Amino acid sequence: MTNGRGPDPTETLMRPGDLFRLFRARPEGLTRTELAQVSGLARTTVNQRIDLLVDAGLLTTIPDGSRTAGRPADRFVVNEGYGVVLVADMGASGLRVALCDMTARIRAERAEPSDITDGPVAVLDRVVTLFGELLAAAGHAPSEVRAVGVDVPGPVAHHAGRVVTPPIMTGWHDFDIPGHVSRTFPCPVVVENDVNAMAFGEQRLAHPDVANLVYVKVGTGIGTGLIIDGHIHRGADGAAGDVGHIQIDGRDDEPPLCRCGRAGCVEAYASGWALLRDLREAGVDVESVADVVRLTRAGHPEANRRYRAGAAVIGTAVSDVVSLLNPRVVVIGGQLAAIDDVLIASIREVVYRRSLPLATRRLQVVPSRLGHTAGVHGLARLVLDQVYDPRRVDALVAATAHAADV
Repeated sequence: MTNGRGPDPTETLMRPGDLFRLFRARPEGLTRTELAQVSGLARTTVNQRIDLLVDAGLLTTIPDGSRTAGRPADRFVVNEGYGVVLVADMGASGLRVALCDMTARIRAERAEPSDITDGPVAVLDRVVTLFGELLAAAGHAPSEVRAVGVDVPGPVAHHAGRVVTPPIMTGWHDFDIPGHVSRTFPCPVVVENDVNAMAFGEQRLAHPDVANLVYVKVGTGIGTGLIIDGHIHRGADGAAGDVGHIQIDGRDDEPPLCRCGRAGCVEAYASGWALLRDLREAGVDVESVADVVRLTRAGHPEANRRYRAGAAVIGTAVSDVVSLLNPRVVVIGGQLAAIDDVLIASIREVVYRRSLPLATRRLQVVPSRLGHTAGVHGLARLVLDQVYDPRRVDALVAATAHAADV
């Protein structure tokens, strides 16, 4: 449309990439008429840009289920078959890989024990091998992979895709993770902190109407992912939310040594590895965090005592986060959180006792709804947000149109 002074600025700004975001937000799809209503664009502009997105392989059609007179209109949806994305959610002692379609649905996944201290080459080579097995089993070629996502249990310089001085990831500092993975899969590689990915997944799927959310992972280590105004808050250098290494002062004359090299950190009192250490020192036969979980579930007196004491320490750290950020929801997840309700109840009690009433009057402290899949769900969505960045979509559409004209 024109108004005598040139193109309508709305139509100039609403490029194919902008329109595609509307389809991603509506899994049920849109007809041409509905898109014109939602976007405010002229029908001719809508038709042209939908055609461009279809030609680029980003949209496909499904029958319109609405009952209207005459011929039913085509309903356009994101083409889940445009390709696949691969994601790897890596913790200190285990990893989970998944193959997802282009709407972030998990189509296949594998999980296995893994030691992050084995170093980046060994761990990432195993991840790449598992990716290959998932692709082969699902009948996909490596060329169909549109992007890869990897999350790690340490601070990440997000734009560089590198881990920065991680407390527990021996040998990973400044390692070129995207470069290593892209040798096998030459596509965009997104690197994220593991708890950020979990927080993002939990917010997108379980609490989509909550703009301010904190996710606390209590497993081998302790970490926190922060969602502020609907976006991951990483901090200036990727270190935001590292509550596991907040030091608890005045608790002991000789506070326990943490894996980061300092003494008295929250992790040194309450993490899975700390409970494992304490139980061994008490003469209890445990070999792994899984053993700690098993004994605590079974009601072992010493395991339960240590577990409950650790919960109070975690609650103290979380109460500080609540007072500082005033989130609407605090989600508790991780291996230790899955034992029973004691951890969450203890954290909730300490938070409500220590934080200001204004910060807690509508606060919810709840268990993770996604459980062990939170990381892969969040990572898949983070990856697709990059794949489908409007500028990338516009570039793809332009390249497709140019190829058709040649």
